[in-house]
Amino acid sequence: MARKSFNEKLKDSKDMPKIVVIEDEKSIERHGGKNMLIAPPLSYNEIMSKVPEGKVITAKEIREFLAERHNADFTDPMTAGIFVSLSAQASCERETDRIPFWRTLKTDGELNPKYPGGIEYQKEKLIEEGHELYTKGRKNIRYFVKDFENNLYHL
Repeated sequence: MARKSFNEKLKDSKDMPKIVVIEDEKSIERHGGKNMLIAPPLSYNEIMSKVPEGKVITAKEIREFLAERHNADFTDPMTAGIFVSLSAQASCERETDRIPFWRTLKTDGELNPKYPGGIEYQKEKLIEEGHELYTKGRKNIRYFVKDFENNLYHL
């Protein structure tokens, strides 16, 4: 059986969006509620496509927006991370209708090494758009957008 393309995976929303009620007390405390949204991949792609040049968004803002839109307490962080990466990969597979995935950062303003082209591509694109970067770590160097909060795109 042939493997699905990233775009086929992007469009496969299965039974999403769905709200799962979690029972784990630690998770309920950490996330502030028990109603967890699992949003479809296209929801992430749609939001990521709207971020204009010079602005950035984080996975956290996307998750909070989707949770609010679907009346959930929070959005599953694991599937969110997978679907953000999937949206980036699918974009690079297409000839047209590409999205500026490099403007979507990890929750704390960190660049995402799982994007096509890795950190180098994301760094290049963000610097081209006027963002300043800084690093953390000595061995496992991580890159962050300086003062990213000042350039957040508001949904």
